[in-house]
Amino acid sequence: MMNNNTNAINADFFDALADIEKEKGIPKEDMLEKIRQALLAALRKDNPDAEERMVVDVDEEKKRIAMYIRKDVVEEVENPAIQLLPEEARRWSKHAEAGDTVNVPVDTKKFGRIAAQAAKQVIIQGIREAERNQVYQEFSTKGHEILTGTVSRIDPVRGSVTLHLAAGSEYTEAVMPADERVPGETLSEGDMIKVYVIDVRKIGVGPQVRVSRTHPGLVKRLFELEVPEIMDGTVEIKSIAREPGSRTKIAVWSSDPEVEPIGSCVGPRGGRVGAVVKELHDEKIDIVKYSEDPREYVAAALSPSEVIRVDFLDDSKVCRVIVPDSQLSLAIGKEGQNVRLAARLTGFKIDIKPESFEG
Repeated sequence: MMNNNTNAINADFFDALADIEKEKGIPKEDMLEKIRQALLAALRKDNPDAEERMVVDVDEEKKRIAMYIRKDVVEEVENPAIQLLPEEARRWSKHAEAGDTVNVPVDTKKFGRIAAQAAKQVIIQGIREAERNQVYQEFSTKGHEILTGTVSRIDPVRGSVTLHLAAGSEYTEAVMPADERVPGETLSEGDMIKVYVIDVRKIGVGPQVRVSRTHPGLVKRLFELEVPEIMDGTVEIKSIAREPGSRTKIAVWSSDPEVEPIGSCVGPRGGRVGAVVKELHDEKIDIVKYSEDPREYVAAALSPSEVIRVDFLDDSKVCRVIVPDSQLSLAIGKEGQNVRLAARLTGFKIDIKPESFEG
């Protein structure tokens, strides 16, 4: 049996676990089981000849932990690690006889040292795991959302950016790779920027938050923040085509005939789209009206160019667009950007021809 001093220590220890459960949300039963396993592992290491005879008894009700070696009572001892004589056995079991098995307590001093080391490691690990889980639980709900991060470090070689992110009361770090940065966008340590959360993964050291400034989802979420009609579902963003840092096209549609989708997104005096453009460091944004009529949709997508006619060829995904000769360069755009974005926005392959092509 353990002495009173050891029992008192154990009682304090159980009380400490109860406090940790309240503060960190770590189930006391889980901690005790991990401690029991850790104690067993430590005992087996120190007593290899009695490896399978070790017992750790955790009595939560009595707030007591005891460790034993199960030894066989024999008339002649051949292996002291797991055997003892009847007269020795009667120290722990008054009526022990040869053929019985008794639980022999581990030396109290040794018990205290092993228990303290095991408990300390388990508690430290448990608290760290709980904190990581809390952070993960908070950030796991932020996938495909926008978070504001503070630039804490910029890797001059790789071009990646380390961000300090906040979600609720939790904080973590995220690394934005160079290919998720907007080309030409200058960032400095201490800058606060909005990023799109691609996904959140659980890894050994905590949550791994993948963020981006180039993802089309960033534009969508920024408009949701600025345009109440998008947030309440009246106006819907049907499609987005983006070349980060340069130009974006978005197609919008309204479920309410009384609500003009483009005007809603532009906002009074252009304030709504202006706020998005400012956040994207002056990236150009074309807002076009979505239509279920593919001809109307393609014509709108080629804005700001005028369109005379849209003809679909044998393949329904390929169309020829006729524009005024004076609008040909505008329809194609610099280095083909306008038609390229229009094609990605609508999902159609677009072949642009000048009006004179038909003459």
